[in-house]
Amino acid sequence: MMMSIRTRILFFVAILIAALLIVWMMLARHCPNAGIALTVRARDLHRLKNRTTLPQAADFDSRVTLDALLQPGNDRDRWSTNRAARIQGLVIDVAYARTEAANCFVPSRRDIHILIAQRKGATKTEQVVVEITPQFQEWAAREGMDWSEQTLQAQLVGRWCEFEGWLYFDAGHDEESENMAPDNPENWRATAWEIHPVTKITVIRAEP
Repeated sequence: MMMSIRTRILFFVAILIAALLIVWMMLARHCPNAGIALTVRARDLHRLKNRTTLPQAADFDSRVTLDALLQPGNDRDRWSTNRAARIQGLVIDVAYARTEAANCFVPSRRDIHILIAQRKGATKTEQVVVEITPQFQEWAAREGMDWSEQTLQAQLVGRWCEFEGWLYFDAGHDEESENMAPDNPENWRATAWEIHPVTKITVIRAEP
């Protein structure tokens, strides 16, 4: 007996859902550094976010400090994504980011946002974001370090810390940064520049 049109549609929908689930499970295990991207620019930006090489001494831009990152004005071209930085600040918060295309929208592969500032009580527009990627969470685990969100919350919040890693300009959030969109009530960060990924964390002291 031939299948009805409705049965055929349901059959093909079930096949499509099964295929999508298989693809999603594969990406959860093997999300490429380019993530999920439909354009060359998006793939290139995702690869910058997901760099896995450790910066060498010659890669660091010594001009980059927390104070320099907080300087007002259009800062899109102030720094270079080809350079690394080492900055110190007071850790205000540590939290998982939302799922994103760079990490294949996999819930178990999320960046960790660390918000740092010069002082306790700093407003959102006085805070800088540094991010730990899933790749460096895994690297840290292999090196015997626990860079999970829960552990970093306990170890870092309220302490003065130093972070090393690659510079990244998060263009997806530039219009929510005080430097690029001054006085926008929706701003939740000082600058779109980040250390992303973070490759080294050093706790220096408790809150000064």
